[in-house]
Amino acid sequence: MKAARGRTVTSEIECLPDQLTRRNWLVLAALLVCSLPLANSRLSLGILAGGLVAIGGFSWMQRSLRKLLEHPGSGSRSRFQFGYLLRLAALGCCLAVLVAVVKVDPLGLVVGLSVVVINLIGLTIQRVLR
Repeated sequence: MKAARGRTVTSEIECLPDQLTRRNWLVLAALLVCSLPLANSRLSLGILAGGLVAIGGFSWMQRSLRKLLEHPGSGSRSRFQFGYLLRLAALGCCLAVLVAVVKVDPLGLVVGLSVVVINLIGLTIQRVLR
């Protein structure tokens, strides 16, 4: 099956994880650049910290899913579920440290944590308009 631009649909889907990863970093960079004119370093630090946590969690989940799909043998589902809980606990601890100890700006943290969501919405809109 061919897509409109000559690529196969399968190759477009296979390239999607790498495209999402690159775009996550571009979205984070754009948000940071937009925060710089506000001259609020706590806000920028919050955006950076939240973006790094979001991208790290997304990458961790991506690797876990890839392992699950490549090796669907016995016990892989249990390992994935345990990894999910471990990832959730690790991200929760990171956020608690960022808010309570580092004292990043909560609004900046929320904006930074939205990097992956913004990326997915943008990609969805791009694909719908094609």
